[in-house]
Amino acid sequence: MWTKDKILTREHLPAAVAAWRAQGRKVVFTNGCFDLLHLGHVDYLEQARHLGDALVVGLNTDASVGALKPGRPIQDETARARILASLAFVDAVVLFGEPTPLALIELVQPDVLVKGDDYAIDGIVGHELVLNRGGQVLTVPLVSGYSTSRIIERILGL
Repeated sequence: MWTKDKILTREHLPAAVAAWRAQGRKVVFTNGCFDLLHLGHVDYLEQARHLGDALVVGLNTDASVGALKPGRPIQDETARARILASLAFVDAVVLFGEPTPLALIELVQPDVLVKGDDYAIDGIVGHELVLNRGGQVLTVPLVSGYSTSRIIERILGL
């Protein structure tokens, strides 16, 4: 499979999710900017995937990253999506431009919603939706010392 085939539109995502569910696969959802992919990202995504059988990653568009983090992203959404899709444990990447991924979570209806342990469960967007349908909302430990901001600061000598 080509990495581009794992980058899905919102129109194509429901069919992929339905096919995974028909195969008995547990669908996991997470989201983020993933600007400069680093060990922390890889570890986090790999842990998320191990909580189920298919991992969908909601990826912030360039505009939504810029709204959250002025001066960013460093890499455009096409590059970020292709890099994420190249990871064996990522099954689908879907862009979203809204301030939160709630509409995407509603579309996916994941069995497991995952964020890093820097979030409280009740602070994770979509937690009520997932819990109300009998799913799980979990956090996974983050690798200490890794962040895109820290990498940028190091490059700039700050």
